[in-house]
Amino acid sequence: MSYRTDTFRIPMGGPADLTGLTALIDAGTLDPHHIMAILVKTEGNGGVNDFTREYSCAAMAATLAPYLEMTPAKVEHRIAMVVSGGTEGVLSPHATVFARVPASAAARPAGGKRLAIGIAATRDFLPHEIGRAAQIEETARAVEAAMHDAGISRTADVHWVQIKCPLLTADRVQAARRDGHEPVTENAYKSMAYSRGASALGVAVAMGEITVPISDEAVCQDWSLRSGVASTSAGIELKNNIVIVLGNSEVASGDTAISHAVMQDAIDASAVIAAMPENFDTARIINVLAKADPSPDGTVRGWRHTMLDDTDISATRHARAAVGGVIAGITGCPAVFVSGGAEHQGPPGGGPVAVIWRV
Repeated sequence: MSYRTDTFRIPMGGPADLTGLTALIDAGTLDPHHIMAILVKTEGNGGVNDFTREYSCAAMAATLAPYLEMTPAKVEHRIAMVVSGGTEGVLSPHATVFARVPASAAARPAGGKRLAIGIAATRDFLPHEIGRAAQIEETARAVEAAMHDAGISRTADVHWVQIKCPLLTADRVQAARRDGHEPVTENAYKSMAYSRGASALGVAVAMGEITVPISDEAVCQDWSLRSGVASTSAGIELKNNIVIVLGNSEVASGDTAISHAVMQDAIDASAVIAAMPENFDTARIINVLAKADPSPDGTVRGWRHTMLDDTDISATRHARAAVGGVIAGITGCPAVFVSGGAEHQGPPGGGPVAVIWRV
């Protein structure tokens, strides 16, 4: 298998605005048959009732269906679509499109690895499995499958694992209880954290960052268990986990690569810079991917923050705005993919950050 990964960052005027995508296709710059994954940041609230996620997925599927000559439902199964709500502060709504284009082995760069992408999906989870060991174990297997799909053989070459995971609704909670099972929580918003956390621990298992078995009680409790490359986002629009692995591989060609670091807190600009090559020109950045979470001890470098005390605005929305501002200030572009809720994704109050860049 030999290929190159083409990556495009496209501005969006709204959750269903895909004119930038169709312009690339109609111009012949992007072959829709090669699209592997699309990451979207929308101006939704990022909460349980953020319907911009499902709206964007439906719009993408309907837009691509005629090009691919298949139904929208089949498009959603073919392309990994991850929509993350929340463009607080200076964050700008946008889409990042990844295409895997067949290439000859002769096109591979000498002595270098290039951006590789692989996708996979778990089975649908039963409501009582969300946030528990079953989700961890299934996610770990899917991450390994996505690595194989990408042609990445070493975990050290994996720099970002993007996961879209389900949450618990009132209906799903009741379904679990009718089947004789107690869900991890009956609170839909809290279930997002449990699902994100279990999914992140699945990544950590696949990467060898932690060992199994992991008890159900460890999820969202034992913060020593974490991954430095996981990015998980929960949504109401699915029942399984969608997995996208981004890394560098010798089977990939082209002029694009990815690297990462881990932010220790929400203002850790040094980690963002560390994720870039030395003496790097930010004009070569294609996009930056990051996780954001408010520090649970209520402080940032010894100074009190109020993100956890604000009853009007969700703490994760505060965190996305803060981290987005830091990254935009460094890169000079507000269209960065910052996802809130970093349970078991980097240290408490911090999170992984990855840079996709042109070599």
